[in-house]
This record gives sequence, C-alpha cells and structure tokens, in this order.
Amino acid sequence: MNKKSILIGCNGYLGRHLIGELEPLDYEFQNFDIQDKPAPGIKNYQRLDISVKENLEQLDADVGFIFLFAGLTGTADGFDRYEDFIRINELGLLNLLTWMRDTGCSARIVFPSTRLVYKGRKNYALKESDPKEPKTIYALNKLASENILRMYHNAFGINYTIFRICVPYGNRFGDVYSYGTLGFFMGKAIRGEDITLFGDGIIRRTFTHVEDISRIISQAIETPSTENDIFNIGGENKSLLDVAQMISKRFNVKVRLVDWPNLTLKLESDDTVFNDEKLTNIVNIRYTYDLKRWIEHIGKEMY
Repeated sequence: MNKKSILIGCNGYLGRHLIGELEPLDYEFQNFDIQDKPAPGIKNYQRLDISVKENLEQLDADVGFIFLFAGLTGTADGFDRYEDFIRINELGLLNLLTWMRDTGCSARIVFPSTRLVYKGRKNYALKESDPKEPKTIYALNKLASENILRMYHNAFGINYTIFRICVPYGNRFGDVYSYGTLGFFMGKAIRGEDITLFGDGIIRRTFTHVEDISRIISQAIETPSTENDIFNIGGENKSLLDVAQMISKRFNVKVRLVDWPNLTLKLESDDTVFNDEKLTNIVNIRYTYDLKRWIEHIGKEMY
C-alpha cells in the first residue's frame, strides 16, 4: 500500500487530528490549506486554493491517498454566500478530479460528509441508503460532492471512500475543547454563562469523539472493501438536552430553553442518529470515548 498522501485542509479540526492518527502509522503527508501558514506542528506545508484549477499543478501525483478535508461550512450564511460555497466545496472537488484525470493519479480520495444530507427521522437510526433532504447550501454541497465522486468513479475509475460524520467532539490541540454543537455548549459553560437550547431539546444526535473518528477512518481506508462506498461513523445516541445538562452540571450553570428563531427552525432536521452496521460489518472498530466521562474530566486530565 502506498502511504504517501496529500491532505488538503490540514489546518482544520478533522485534518489536524487525522494527521496525528496516521503519521505514527507511517503515512507521509504533503499538507495543504488556504492559510498562508500551517497550524502548529504541521510539516511539509504549502498554501493551496483548490478553487483555482491551475494551483493543483503543484501536487505530486505519486500518492496513494488524497484526503480532501477542506471546505466552507455554515448554515444560513450559505444563502448569502452561495457563490463561495459552490466554488470552494464543489468546484474545488471538480478541479481536483480533473487534475487526477490529466495526471493519471491513481490515489483514493477520502472525503468527509455530514449528517445534514439526511432527512431526519424520529426514533430511528439512519442507514446510508435512507432518504436525503439537504436544507442548506452546505448540505447540498456535500450531497453533490458525494454524487460527483460516484460519477467520476463510474466514468474514469477514480476511487473514493466517503465517511458521514454526525456531531464530533473533543480536541487534542489548543484550549478549545470542541467545535460545533458541543463547542457552543462548552463555550457558554466555561464562561459561566447559561446554556441556551432551542425548543425542548429532545432532538437526538450521534456524538463521536474526534480521535475515535480519526482512528476509524485510518482502519477503514486500509480495508480494500471500503473503496467506492459511503459509511456512517457511529457513536453515542444522545438528545441535545441530555448533553447540555451534563455540561451544565459540570460547570454549575443552567440550561435555558428558548424559542426557535424562525429561519433556524426551518433549516433544522429531525433526529439524526446513525446506524453504523455497514461499516462495523467490514471493519472491527471500537469506540473508546464516553461522552459523559469526557465532560466530567474536562479541565482535568483528558480532552
């Protein structure tokens, strides 16, 4: 197996953790991101804007994997910045695939997708084949990118593996304990502020520690049968209220239920809980982090 790899998006949350997981396993990374300088600890770095086709000429085609972890995320702001979202999230992928065709690069693309592609459903664990209902430009970008990868495999034999991720948490780097939903809750609580939660908080999500995500990806990509397919990464099924209350207890703040903003409610999915049997039937994976225990140890000995 050729472990020479390109990682586009190395300064990001998932990208940095993936490097930390794969470098000890003898993966050699050429690291790229849009910023002028790399994040601390990132080696072999060059700036790269993948939305400009000519910029990809600096890439080395003799690699086994291309981890495409760059992208523009957001919810309502995608409606105002749709050109940026399409340019970065879709045109960037198409530029990369065109470069692979032109150079004969035979790498497998590893691509992270999101829970937001699904049509949420109460009291049900979503399978990869379940109905899709993207409600934001970002979610539509991800679903389009999944289909683009499938099309280019069918037409040109370019291989890929897609991992759908629900709510990641944890952080090995710096003093920000988490991002997204958990990050919002944690930030409020650490500042001594009450946690605000829209509606009744009973919406459920799958929560997965970022180091479990990185380890599962590393195991899966070394399994040939995960090529050219899409997989949910599982974790713990919790309601947002459950998690907010865990954090509020740890930091001695309150949870305040507030009304949904009108647009936010329109963009919200129902429960998005993942069924990960498709992946666990192929790869013998184990989730090592427990969310409740992680919250209890925040600020002590573990992230």
